[in-house]
Amino acid sequence: MKIAVFAGDGIGPEVVHEAVRVLEKLDLPGMELIEGDVGGAAWRKHGHPLPQATIDIAHAADAILFGSVGDFDCDHLERHLRPEQAILGLRKELTLFANLRPATVFKGLEDLTTLRAEVASQIDLLIVRELNGDVYFGEKGVRTLDDGRRQGWDMMSYAEDEVRRIAHVAFRAAQGRQGRLCSVDKANVLETSQLWRDVVIEVAAEYPDVELSHMYVDNAAMQLVKNPGQFDVVVTGNLFGDILSDQASMCVGSIGLLASASLGETQTQYGTKGLYEPIHGSAPDIAGQGKANPMAQILSAAMMLRHSFGLEEQAARIEKAVATALANGVKGGDLGGSAGTREIGDAVVSAL
Repeated sequence: MKIAVFAGDGIGPEVVHEAVRVLEKLDLPGMELIEGDVGGAAWRKHGHPLPQATIDIAHAADAILFGSVGDFDCDHLERHLRPEQAILGLRKELTLFANLRPATVFKGLEDLTTLRAEVASQIDLLIVRELNGDVYFGEKGVRTLDDGRRQGWDMMSYAEDEVRRIAHVAFRAAQGRQGRLCSVDKANVLETSQLWRDVVIEVAAEYPDVELSHMYVDNAAMQLVKNPGQFDVVVTGNLFGDILSDQASMCVGSIGLLASASLGETQTQYGTKGLYEPIHGSAPDIAGQGKANPMAQILSAAMMLRHSFGLEEQAARIEKAVATALANGVKGGDLGGSAGTREIGDAVVSAL
């Protein structure tokens, strides 16, 4: 089991260290951890945020455990040299097109969300976001109009095969949960969304056991705070998924608890190759202070065991250990507590 470990910048090395401790506590046979440099740390050592040596490690690994990238000191660099290009480059290099972001309110944390406790307690959903298309990857530029005004433009587009492959991921995910899938688009005004909806309906014929519904993205944003318990699996494009998944993080109380998986089509001897990371950033303002909550990183490691190695029992053990630590009152500053990074890691390892 070759696992590439890319800690990155800011709090990345601190939280990744605790996730590795959890993995080592499980004593998995044949597990090999291979470290590589990404982000600002890689730029300082190699002159590039995603050096070839790191790419080679990623290709050789069965899965990637990723920390975070982002460094204010690198803001002056040309865009292709900035730390964030590491994660974008890995997604492209490994053709990681499906981003899975679960959002669940842990028992006892209902009062920490911005929603009423009785509403927040119902949240148990999975957002499946397409990663490689949409307006983020379309042609873009700035042009001058005939009257001299500058105009920025970005092209939103999806090919039907791009929609079809993410739809299959979402339907399969729904089969493993409550059997309900909501496809979010803006088909009333966008042709891209109309094609999206048409293709999702076509794919639905292959999954008669999954109940499919559709929702416009503006209504979905409203429903996430009004009645989030109605959602099981949500599938949507890159732009809408970026926004809705961050909104979901606030609905559960803290971005420090949300893990994610980015999956592609590459299959290893164990399962689907993927990259696993917390959805929070590098938080350079608290880096090196031992304040960061490592739970999202630890839960990302659990997702890795589940999706890339088929180790459901071990993944569930990690998730239960995190829930136990929280139930015992071990909370970081993001949750109103005072526990530090190491203390939280100790509590999860102890609960295992």
